[in-house]
Amino acid sequence: VSLDNISPHLPVAVMASEDQRFLLHHGFDFDAIQKAAKRNRRGGKRKLGASTISQQTAKNVFLWQGRSWLRKGLEAYFTFLIETLWGKQRIMEVYLNSIEMGDGIYGVEAVAEQHFGINAYNLTRADCALIAATLPNPRRYSSKTPSPYMRKRQRQIMHQMTFIPAFDMRR
Repeated sequence: VSLDNISPHLPVAVMASEDQRFLLHHGFDFDAIQKAAKRNRRGGKRKLGASTISQQTAKNVFLWQGRSWLRKGLEAYFTFLIETLWGKQRIMEVYLNSIEMGDGIYGVEAVAEQHFGINAYNLTRADCALIAATLPNPRRYSSKTPSPYMRKRQRQIMHQMTFIPAFDMRR
């Protein structure tokens, strides 16, 4: 669906959850990359990622899943291209229509219908924060049957949304 037919709260929720500097960077958040590299060098169970919404869009639309230096290199190339040719509104629109938002559920319209019984435009601010909370692992976390942890993440994202500028939906 077009960005005009998506709740204006969803881009803000996704930026609050996934990429708070989306409107400021040109596809790569070098501060986040540096922090992730530093933390990952220290070790630990979980690796910290630093992919931006632009990088995730490039990967989801043009590449395959998995991790390799070849895929990461191609991801950088496609990220540069979409940042140069599309602009932030188009990147966000493609991202929201292509990401997995539940087990086998791709895109905002599908998750709005299947989990909330409404269309993407009518998602509330709270619905959008809950959807954004699932994005690190939408097969594990559900916006349809949220756990207490998901409700906590939803509240955190709603708080972070107050610090994200409104997303200009016009092209």
